[in-house]
Amino acid sequence: MDRDWGEKEMYPETPHDGCIATRLPRSRIPTSPRDLRSNAFAAERGGGGGVFVASRSDRKLRGDPPESRPGSPPPRSFPTATAGLDAPLPGADSRGSGLRGGLFPNPRELPPDAARRKFVFLLFLSGLVTLCLGALFFLPDSARLKRIFLSKTEAQEQARKADAAAARVRALSRKPSVTHEARAVDRPPQGIKAQDERSSGRTRTETTAAQNDARQPRDTFEYDRFKKCLLGSPLGSDRGKPGDPQTLQRRDKVKEMMKFAWDNYKHYAWGKNELRPLTRNGHIGTMFGGLRGASIIDSLDTLYIMDLLEEYEEAKDWVENNLDLNSNGESSLFEVNIRYVGGLLSAYYLTGNEVFKKKVLELGEKLLPAFNTPTGIPRGVINLGSGTSWSWGWASAGSSILAEFGTLHLEFVHLSELSNNPVFREKVMNIRKLLNKIEKPHGLYPNFLSPVTGNWVQHHVSLGGLGDSFYEYLIKSYLMSDKTDEEAKKMYYSALEAIEANLVQQSPGGLTYLAEWRGGILDHKMGHLACFAGGMLGIGAEDGAPEKKQRYLDLAGEITHTCHESYTPTKLGPEAFRFDAGAEATATRLSERYYILRPEVIESYMYMWRLTHDPKYREWGWEAVEALEKHCRVEGGYSGIRDVYASAVSHDNMQQSFFLSETLKYLYLLFSDDDLLPLQDWVFNTEAHPLPIIHRNCLQRQNSLQKPDKTPAD
Repeated sequence: MDRDWGEKEMYPETPHDGCIATRLPRSRIPTSPRDLRSNAFAAERGGGGGVFVASRSDRKLRGDPPESRPGSPPPRSFPTATAGLDAPLPGADSRGSGLRGGLFPNPRELPPDAARRKFVFLLFLSGLVTLCLGALFFLPDSARLKRIFLSKTEAQEQARKADAAAARVRALSRKPSVTHEARAVDRPPQGIKAQDERSSGRTRTETTAAQNDARQPRDTFEYDRFKKCLLGSPLGSDRGKPGDPQTLQRRDKVKEMMKFAWDNYKHYAWGKNELRPLTRNGHIGTMFGGLRGASIIDSLDTLYIMDLLEEYEEAKDWVENNLDLNSNGESSLFEVNIRYVGGLLSAYYLTGNEVFKKKVLELGEKLLPAFNTPTGIPRGVINLGSGTSWSWGWASAGSSILAEFGTLHLEFVHLSELSNNPVFREKVMNIRKLLNKIEKPHGLYPNFLSPVTGNWVQHHVSLGGLGDSFYEYLIKSYLMSDKTDEEAKKMYYSALEAIEANLVQQSPGGLTYLAEWRGGILDHKMGHLACFAGGMLGIGAEDGAPEKKQRYLDLAGEITHTCHESYTPTKLGPEAFRFDAGAEATATRLSERYYILRPEVIESYMYMWRLTHDPKYREWGWEAVEALEKHCRVEGGYSGIRDVYASAVSHDNMQQSFFLSETLKYLYLLFSDDDLLPLQDWVFNTEAHPLPIIHRNCLQRQNSLQKPDKTPAD
């Protein structure tokens, strides 16, 4: 209910200045400012009396009522504040009992100066008492308080225990690091107008941060030990070079596309987030707040695996010298995590360069304040400078988005691996704990969840936008744990059963698709983003129930086929396509016909090729390469197009950073041998940044081979 409307209904004739007022009959509500300034007054109208109490009446008082106009009824008159004090209140005797009893005698019994002096004295006395109590209980050094209430022996014993505990914290924390949440305690918000439901990152104390740091020694990750536990070389025997000449030629073409896109970004938009290829300038945008260089971070691993080492060195130098993480602005927690955190993690794991590790751990700590909510479900927007977080303005009822808070697990687990600080893992495990506890309609996960109450806000379910990568991260969390995360496995296959029962549909033409679910009503639409599901279903088929394995692999192939069918007539697909009113995988609305260099269909081609080695997936991938060259390549780079059905191409003037990170990388892997980033060692985050599978048993064996006299702190 609108607050203003409600107050006007409750107090129809009261000046509406934000006061909290006791409800009065209409005939007894005061209107003059003098009445409002009085703490209490007596009014009589027609033999009745009433009392009006205003708690904030001295603020924003309105002017006196206008004089009566000819022909209008005379204004209501009320006794003045002085008259109200002269006349006893109902229920009070002439000696000043009732409201004026006790320490406050009737003002008529004291001269004005004496009453004023008595009031000032009492005010001074109450202030002095408050000051003394505050000094006693709120001094930073509580030793004074202990000396009052404890014996000398007890106080000395408690002081000794406190000193010993502090010494243990210093000994365990070889390299203490206070998280950004603690550092933000004394830092004021900087220029961000947040919504009512925002939360401050300055709620954790330095004591809590020190406890987190003290749980385990820091900086114990050893890169060489990690590499020994990989089952194969990340780059394969010959960087994945295929033996087939045609496939090699196609892969070289993709590499040339990457170099062309990179060179134009470097020439026209270096240091900006993305390139505008038509106008040949840089684009910053608002998605990353004050962070810069999104295309650089997103390209690091792509350049490295494509053997574009000169370009990789340029990108690495920029990260080391120019990537500034102390920025202010509205940063998407989701986008910063999958692009910046994911990109820096993969660059470190592929190369072992310490600059990437240092930057990603610093950035990871800056994301932690987003989790400071009553439920631990993070809000969607964060200011990396102040630590303040809030929900998206368009999100229903200040809710958090399933695909955003559900797409943190892979990266945060690796942040704990690198830092040996469990806080990152605990944050995402808490999300999982809450999701397991709340009821799910028909076993489905709606897209909106309140970070305050922990309840679903709307019953809209989709494997496209708002929901997609949550499901992807469930199966990939299981795979990344070396198939030990049984909770993730159970959640994924339970959700998959609900999806198959409620969302999987077949069109009259025989195309299998994933509809959207809105409170029990199906919307027969499938987004381009949902086309990742072919690959997801494929990599998860092997670990499903024995009777379901082939069914899941077949379903993966059917979904991928449907997405391929949407790529007509330009061989590029629309943002969304429908299966109603006779439509078969066709965008029926003008607002859904654009293509912004998205990778999801090509992603499924790559996974299905590796799982089945069916040559049609490479052929479909080559169709996409030719379409990109024909319709999206311009002199200044690559651009999305506004209508995939139009014969005359209209470009949108944006080379997205994920085109470099995902689309071209998946095409390169599609035309490479399987030993380039093999799936038994690597999972890809939702931005296609490869993260290693944690072979825990091997790492523990490597730890046991350390010299007996070598401690983790060494």
